[in-house]
Amino acid sequence: MAAERLRNLSQPIDVSLLDATIAAFYGTGSKQERAQADQILRDLQNNPDMWLQVVHILQQTKSLNTKFFALQVLEGVIKYRWNALPVEQRDGMKNYISEVIVQLSSNEASFQAERLYVNKLNIILVQILKHEWPARWRSFIPDLVAAAKTSETICENCMAILKLLSEEVFDFSRGEMTQQKIKELKQSLNSEFQLIHELCLYVLSASQRTELIRATLSTLHAFLSWIPLGYIFESTLLETLLNFFPVPSYRNLTLQCLTEVAALNFGDYYNVQYVKMCNIFMIQLQNILPPTTDIPEAYAHGSSEEQAFVQNLALFFTSFYKFHIRVLETSQENISALLVGLEYLINISYVDDTEVFKVCLDYWNSLVLELFDANHNSDNPAVTAKMTGLQVPLLPGMVDGLGAQLLQRRQLYAGTMSKLRMLMICRMAKPEEVLIVEDENGNIVRETMKDNDVLVQYKIMRETLIYLSHLDHEDTEKQMLKKLSKQLSGEDWTWNNLNTLCWAIGSISGSMMEEQENKFLVLVIRDLLNLCEITKGKDNKAVIASNIMYVVGQYPRFLRAHWKFLKTVVNKLFEFMHETHPGVQDMACDTFLKIVQKCKRKFVIVQVGENETFVSELLSALATTVADLEPHQIHSFYESVGYMIQAESDPHKRDEYLQRLMELPNQKWGEIIGQARQSVDFLKDLDVIRTVLNILQTNTSVAKSLGTYFLSQISLIFLDMLNVYRMYSELISSSITEGGPFASKTSYVKLLRSVKRETLKLIETFLDKAEDQPQIGKQFVPPMMDPVLGDYARNLPDARESEVLSLFATIINKYKAAMIDDVPRIFEAVFQCTLEMITKNFEDYPEHRLKFFSLLRAIAAHCFLALIQLSSQQLKLVMDSIIWAFRHTERNIAETGLNLLFEMLKNFQASEFCNQFYRTYFLLIEQEIFSVLTDTFHKPGFKLHVLVLQHLFCLVESGLVTEPLWDASTVPYPYPNNGMFIREYTIKLLSTSFPNMTAAEVTQFVNGLFESRNDLSTFKNHIRDFLVQSKEFSAQDNKDLYAEEAAVQRERERQRMLSIPGLIAPNEIQDEMLDS
Repeated sequence: MAAERLRNLSQPIDVSLLDATIAAFYGTGSKQERAQADQILRDLQNNPDMWLQVVHILQQTKSLNTKFFALQVLEGVIKYRWNALPVEQRDGMKNYISEVIVQLSSNEASFQAERLYVNKLNIILVQILKHEWPARWRSFIPDLVAAAKTSETICENCMAILKLLSEEVFDFSRGEMTQQKIKELKQSLNSEFQLIHELCLYVLSASQRTELIRATLSTLHAFLSWIPLGYIFESTLLETLLNFFPVPSYRNLTLQCLTEVAALNFGDYYNVQYVKMCNIFMIQLQNILPPTTDIPEAYAHGSSEEQAFVQNLALFFTSFYKFHIRVLETSQENISALLVGLEYLINISYVDDTEVFKVCLDYWNSLVLELFDANHNSDNPAVTAKMTGLQVPLLPGMVDGLGAQLLQRRQLYAGTMSKLRMLMICRMAKPEEVLIVEDENGNIVRETMKDNDVLVQYKIMRETLIYLSHLDHEDTEKQMLKKLSKQLSGEDWTWNNLNTLCWAIGSISGSMMEEQENKFLVLVIRDLLNLCEITKGKDNKAVIASNIMYVVGQYPRFLRAHWKFLKTVVNKLFEFMHETHPGVQDMACDTFLKIVQKCKRKFVIVQVGENETFVSELLSALATTVADLEPHQIHSFYESVGYMIQAESDPHKRDEYLQRLMELPNQKWGEIIGQARQSVDFLKDLDVIRTVLNILQTNTSVAKSLGTYFLSQISLIFLDMLNVYRMYSELISSSITEGGPFASKTSYVKLLRSVKRETLKLIETFLDKAEDQPQIGKQFVPPMMDPVLGDYARNLPDARESEVLSLFATIINKYKAAMIDDVPRIFEAVFQCTLEMITKNFEDYPEHRLKFFSLLRAIAAHCFLALIQLSSQQLKLVMDSIIWAFRHTERNIAETGLNLLFEMLKNFQASEFCNQFYRTYFLLIEQEIFSVLTDTFHKPGFKLHVLVLQHLFCLVESGLVTEPLWDASTVPYPYPNNGMFIREYTIKLLSTSFPNMTAAEVTQFVNGLFESRNDLSTFKNHIRDFLVQSKEFSAQDNKDLYAEEAAVQRERERQRMLSIPGLIAPNEIQDEMLDS
């Protein structure tokens, strides 16, 4: 291929040949030609001398793709090698790029024709600026401003460059440049801003060119968040912006600029200007968008410009009010402007657009929280009582000045808050999604969608509505009941309206005083039951039924206090369990489980007017109640009854209830085992296997809720169950041996494996839930050694159940050091054979990977002595597997590996084998951790990488390792101590890994690590800066490097929520005492 000639860079490159190669790559050639072109272009890109050809290519070619290719090569050099180039080469490139930009943007025709190319050149120029400015290119801003004044098109392009520069320094710099460099650039931009400011004002006052004005507004928008405030408030800038606001073609850009100004928050110094800005803005807005407009309707039919205007309006109001609402509360005139603005915002909140609603919702949440907090934290009991709707007799003089102010402020917003309650009720999001799905083995399972946008929205709306409810319980209640009566009258009846209303009613559970809540609920449920009576149609009735179940499930406190009502509700749920309408049975079983968990003791005491306990009555009619339920629903039902039995304190009654509950499954199990004793082949029948699986799943459900008290039942079936396990395992192995790897995918083998997994799951669930009673462990672990562990070792890799690993991890976590004698046996059975499965690559057997490392972690944490007793070969296997784990890009596995490593390091440091261990593994671990720390695929592990490195550096400086870490046979020079050796070793390691960094930079970094080793946050920031400097971590999302700080914030928020009634829903609070 002629293009091979391109590889010779000793003479100017043949540009027409390069054009043809790039054209072939972009699709004019055949598949083979494309592949060849791709290879040549990659090689050229990787050739360190290629960039010297860039100017020649840009001058000769007419092809945009070729220009972009050349600029890509140049960008790589600027990012990674710029500072290493000779001065004249840097200056030459800088001047050339600037000249081309000026030349192309100096007249309208070329500026329009070459717009894409100019945009790319602008980006290149800004990349150069990040290195050169301010130190080596002091005159950049004055030069730019001077050029801008020579022509309108150049001026428009200069605006684009300034905008890019601002974004690079202020928006995208975290994790891209070192803290010092960012600070330097910010100071330069600030100190030279006057010239830019004058240029912008000059353009806005003098130019008639629409594109130029739009470019200037766009640049201002990027600048307004950081420029010195005097340039905004002490010049004509604000006035100019407000003059542009009514003009349709500039309206959205101006509004974005005004939003930036509104979001500034620096004390009260410019309050007068803010008030003036708000008043002028409101007058103009009422002309553009009259207050009577139906905004949701207008939005639905508006153009994209008009829709953007509503979005921007939401951002403006929310930003302005978030920071400056207090200023507007000062005089009557300002208050009326403020209330009109809030009215606009309420109307915008009804717009059917998720993003717009999120913006409004976030603001409403913060406003309501602010009003609530002021009341909640007030020291005056009278004010607090009045605020939270408590009925306290007010004595004269109890409400002091501050209290009066708070009450006045609340009255000011009362109208808005009332409208806001209606908004929250009408738009309440769906609480949580429960899906019925089929797993890979064909079993029906339930999945709760935990983290989607709707759920996040529900949480914020629920929180807002709870604050609103605390601010005025009566209004909240009145609005909900009024909306419910409209459902009854049929005036407002739709499924969606009823759903959102019931979700809203459910969401404020726990926020009212008990007496008030009782009255409210009685009314709600009475109305819903009436609605169910008068509404025709099965579908409609099913929707109402599911809403009744939802509301009732949200109010456990009410149910605990009213036995008759609770009993009626549960019997109603039993009725729904026979209703075949889609979803109703699931909802009934769900609600039953939810109610029993919160009211379980009520079912095991004989209530007034009853002859026996409810649980006894229920067990007598068990077969009829569950007759129409699917298997997965029956399991949920059994789990619920398990919770009831668990609440019975008399052991004899408890065992009797359990025996009655398990009568049906045990009877079936007895029949199957009896038949199997006569002929083993009976167990091979498909229907029998399904029945066995179903019985085991029922047992697991009850074990989950009964815990320790399940002992009598599991003892009954345990040994037979292990025999079935062994037999099915042999069946699986023989099927796979005969049928090859595809046999493991057949439905028959999958079903057999489901039985094995369920057996393991049942044992694990029981042992996990059973209280710490070592004798239970001693009773159940030995019989499992051969059928479970031995079976795992004997099996083919494809037939090994990963649940074996998690079962033994649970056992070790539960019985801790008591398991030390069994560790060698466990090790022997699972270690080598699992490692062979998972170290071929990073993809196969994902389940085994995570569970294997969890098992290893359990052993390291609780049976460390057993690890010390391993032979050096076995310990090497363990260490290799840990390194293998944290090299994974699968986050959970890498994290388990790092936690395990960190625990091992601490344990070995405290043991007598400290020297021996670290002499073997210190350098290897350091090298491997630096490797994952700097490769950008393992960012989520950043926190743990830092902890391991800190541990290593502290250890080596502490003198605990007394033997030399270097190998005397290969290192001729004896170091004075390990600290000096590790310094040198680390400097060498990093210098060879990062040839783009100077020796001085690397040495400074390593010395910094040793100096900051005792202060974690300095140590961590030092490493973050190094990652940026090494240029490995640029132009990517670096939030994982800051994840730890975010986690601390989340925990603080949870503690705050616990202090406010209702904020954490009553059925989310884990409190055993509630149900006494």
